[in-house]
Amino acid sequence: MSKRFVRYAALLGALSVILGAFGAHGLKKLVSPEAVATFETGVRYQFYHTFALLGVGFLYRRMPGKLMEWASILFISGIVLFSGSLYVLTFLEATDNVGLKGIGAITPLGGLCFVAGWLCLFVQSLKTEYPARREKKDNSPED
Repeated sequence: MSKRFVRYAALLGALSVILGAFGAHGLKKLVSPEAVATFETGVRYQFYHTFALLGVGFLYRRMPGKLMEWASILFISGIVLFSGSLYVLTFLEATDNVGLKGIGAITPLGGLCFVAGWLCLFVQSLKTEYPARREKKDNSPED
């Protein structure tokens, strides 16, 4: 399970870099500064939650459980809903398509997914008993 989280994080991280580069270099020629800021917010939150997903991938072996799985699902859902809706809003401005501006109503749902993912991670950390640490040998390095 943890490998899957890391794989998703790797792909979403690569996508974050691509979208961030596009926002920094190509988008400024197509939309208003406000729309660029909206797009950059989407990229920033995608990056934050890509790192969160990566963390879940590494922590899953130490703290396995359904809430860790839900955290990853909620982080991915949040990226799609929150960041995705901001990308769509920017695209709509770039194409002068004003008919779908209501798509912005989806953005807060993505934010709720992010919050719920963090709360799942928190609750799972409370439930997990960590394995006992091994005694250090005299020659072993300090942690």
